[in-house]
Amino acid sequence: MQYNVETVKEYLNEIPEERREAVAKLRAVIKENIPIGFQECINYGMIGYVVPHSLYPSGYHCNPKDPLPFIGFASQKNFISFYHMGIYADQNLLNWFTSEFPKHSKKKLDMGKSCIRFKKPDDIPYDLLAELVRKISPADWITLYEQNFKRK
Repeated sequence: MQYNVETVKEYLNEIPEERREAVAKLRAVIKENIPIGFQECINYGMIGYVVPHSLYPSGYHCNPKDPLPFIGFASQKNFISFYHMGIYADQNLLNWFTSEFPKHSKKKLDMGKSCIRFKKPDDIPYDLLAELVRKISPADWITLYEQNFKRK
């Protein structure tokens, strides 16, 4: 579910009331833990954290005018989604996350390639996501991205 907004503040005002507290807490956890250099913005209709063109002028290979995406999260119709491109690009990081998840949640992990879905706001393991967010710097992400995704 994408919202037609241009700012994070507008996004936060658009989401359903029953999710606002959880989304605000998730945003705070990310902002407190994300390495310096990533930039918060609206990206693909959700709150995103990107490597800005000032650090990576090439931008995203799908559209070089866009900054390089890294993390995003959204209030979808039936869940809150959390996207982390690092767990898609780094098998060791994915293995770490999937082994740690049961230690932080009684729920079964509902995950796609880079998307983790939480059906209820109370299901979000904020401490685990904080640790995940800290694990990759912008420089690390650029290296992983160029190894795995950038067209040669």
